[in-house]
Amino acid sequence: MGILEGKNVLVTGVTMNSSIAYATAEIAQREGANVVVSAAGRAVSLARRVVARMEQPLPLVELDVTDPEHLANLPETLGEHLEGGLDGIVHSIAFADPAKALGGAFLSTDWESVSKAIEISAYSLQSITMAAKPMLNTGASIVGLTFDARVSWPSYDWMGVAKAALESTSRYLARYLGPDGIRSNLVAAGPIDTMAKKAIPGSADFNAIWSERAPLKWDATDAVPAGKAVVALLSDWFPATTGEMIHVDGGLHSTGA
Repeated sequence: MGILEGKNVLVTGVTMNSSIAYATAEIAQREGANVVVSAAGRAVSLARRVVARMEQPLPLVELDVTDPEHLANLPETLGEHLEGGLDGIVHSIAFADPAKALGGAFLSTDWESVSKAIEISAYSLQSITMAAKPMLNTGASIVGLTFDARVSWPSYDWMGVAKAALESTSRYLARYLGPDGIRSNLVAAGPIDTMAKKAIPGSADFNAIWSERAPLKWDATDAVPAGKAVVALLSDWFPATTGEMIHVDGGLHSTGA
């Protein structure tokens, strides 16, 4: 019996097999969950190829968090693949225009670029959760992925602001959904060599920072530790934990500059 035996879980934002979302989906499936994965836009074709290579291919649905129709139809869409409601949502969605909102452009970024980053990277945690709310079971767990936004990072710029909004959004979801028995938590992972990370100008510097300062060391090519933490938070092993941010970063957050 796995720790997610019989649970129904949606893992959003699956793209390449290097992503935390992909690792989470694989681990959740091994732990007994019925998993549906989602992607949006051009990433759907990428996700379709990597999901097909899984030991047990998973159902893939298209979910564009900026499309009201996709959100309105989410319960029906998931109901085609899952029976008995939804026990977990993994939020692994983020976007900011690399040319306008990242890489040192912070002081000149226009509002349109900022608002798009916040809508996709932060507000979507609330919009997906509320779209799925009619089918969320008591004891359900929402888990988002962040890159510790309590501090500023070089080149991260408006994505850092969006992640700070995501972290606050998770806390408010924890406040308002707690009476319904629904938890909301985040995993703050160290840098992983994903497609999204490679789009950030200067992101290679993060690996150097972690190699120097992480007490447990850090392998930027291994998304499994973060995936395991997400699966643990989806399980019943954290029944009284909500509004929390769990660091999976080799311990770097605990060190000084």
